[in-house]
Amino acid sequence: MFPSPTFFFFFVFVEFVNSRKLKMVGLERFLITFFALLAICKTPRADEKLLDASQLKMFVDELPDMPKIKGYDVVNGDPVPKSLIIGMFHKKWKFHRDIPATPVFAYGTSAHTATVPGPTIEAVHGIGTHVSWRNHLPSKHILPWDPTIPTAIPSTKEGVPTVVHLHGGIHGPESDGHSESWFTRNFKQRGPTWTKKKFHYHNIQHPGTLWYHDHAMGLTRVNLLAGLIGAYVIRQPDLEVPLGLPYDDEFDRPLVVFDRGFRVDGSIFMNSTGNNPTIHPQWQPEYFGDAIIVNGKAWPYMIVRRRKYRFRIINASNARFFKFYFTNNLTFIHVASDSAYHERPVILKEMLLAPSEIANVVVDFSKSKSNSAILANDAPYPYPSGDPVNEANSKVMKFIISTHHEVDESRIPEKLIKYPSSDASPVAHTRYIAMYEYTSNIDEPTHLYINGKPFEAPVTEMPKVGSSEIWYVINLTEDNHPLHIHLGLFVVLDQTELAKEDEFKDCMLKYNDAIKCHVSKYARGKKVLVPAHERGWKNVYKMMPGYVTKILVRFSFIHSNESYPFDATSKPGYVYHCHILDHEDNVMMRPLKLIA
Repeated sequence: MFPSPTFFFFFVFVEFVNSRKLKMVGLERFLITFFALLAICKTPRADEKLLDASQLKMFVDELPDMPKIKGYDVVNGDPVPKSLIIGMFHKKWKFHRDIPATPVFAYGTSAHTATVPGPTIEAVHGIGTHVSWRNHLPSKHILPWDPTIPTAIPSTKEGVPTVVHLHGGIHGPESDGHSESWFTRNFKQRGPTWTKKKFHYHNIQHPGTLWYHDHAMGLTRVNLLAGLIGAYVIRQPDLEVPLGLPYDDEFDRPLVVFDRGFRVDGSIFMNSTGNNPTIHPQWQPEYFGDAIIVNGKAWPYMIVRRRKYRFRIINASNARFFKFYFTNNLTFIHVASDSAYHERPVILKEMLLAPSEIANVVVDFSKSKSNSAILANDAPYPYPSGDPVNEANSKVMKFIISTHHEVDESRIPEKLIKYPSSDASPVAHTRYIAMYEYTSNIDEPTHLYINGKPFEAPVTEMPKVGSSEIWYVINLTEDNHPLHIHLGLFVVLDQTELAKEDEFKDCMLKYNDAIKCHVSKYARGKKVLVPAHERGWKNVYKMMPGYVTKILVRFSFIHSNESYPFDATSKPGYVYHCHILDHEDNVMMRPLKLIA
């Protein structure tokens, strides 16, 4: 149970005075913290009215098939570019039969049709999609947020800043959803790098599964928790249909998976008190909820036929990793990772998915010896050294399998799609990317940086358009960080353990220079092989704690020698960051500037 607001505020104030932090942080910092704490104290405490997810009955709501929006028109039988208007709306959403309707932020073409997750946008390779993203959100957020981390704050202090990032998309910087390109309702307030109302997605990249979500500075974690997520699929029928995989609406389904906590009144629970309240009144290093949501329903069920189904599984959680497996020993036939196909399918008994990773799998229910199968989870949280799963968050959804056997014309080909070898790419530059976590005197995280630099520090990563680079990503923290690079695609080459990690870390904290600290002397521990299903092109990958991960990053298309149909060097540029959203917001993110 949390202390009363009065006691909490008194405790924080006394700690400020006793530790003489008032002099250290200055009047401005103290006042920011003071008013943030005051806002928390005025908020009615509902902590004793949290919903116990373990008391909810599972598998009572049917899995929704999210509405689909075509990102193209058809004229005389041929697809042509299309313009869409998609809004963000404040409404209520039923996550479970026995949970009252929940206030959410949702994407849709209208408030009535808006859903959580939002509609699946289906695009066609080579045909552009234009989207006008409209913010219809209220003046105040429905969740607590922290003004002491770098945050998009309108000058009027009113409105919810948002900006949409198409995760995995290859398009110009002005359509990438830069964190400082945010805007409020009716574009009344705009961020410092805002440029345009309509985004252009070229869809010239290889076919695959992407997803769109909010990316506003310092608010990504709360805006996604509120519901601003959705799937985006680029199809290329002439290339994909001959493969024989399931490829239609009934048997090819996105599964957007995430976790949430709720109060008994149905509202989303997010703790309003931070781990270091004298430093960050609200920010916490990771968000976890015990209710596991798939396509907007908690632990849904899906009635399936005894045949092959294709699932595009998107981990849209803030911080939760999932280690998926079937309780009846069914397998996953892994055909694509993130947005790119494999060269050959890989059969898996289980698969680990970090936040923002995508697994494109086929499940053959004709192989089941039972009439039901539960998709389960066994990943500790935080990953890898956190708490074991409990009864609620160890289950994901249930499949009820028809007893009738049928003819299934879909197939699993021996070969999928082969892209040009990454080994053939001449390397233009080598970089060292170090991940740090900083803690308070009570050993609680205060912030996280990449290369020891805040986001606003001058850009240091400036790759050339069309180039390939080698990045050595050095994880000096205790967490596994899913690193996401905007625009760039990469292949993971190997992961090597750091020997005498503490000694190397002490040097890095002092000099922040991997070369000066002789990283090659320490990166000589055991090597971890990249799993077969993760050896293809990725846009996010799990950086193991205490390891150096070597990746080859390409800033060009992986399927052709074509140049980008946009100016990748223009403002506001791109970013790369940890995709644990609480880390990204505070501030494990750095700018990425492409040069000619």
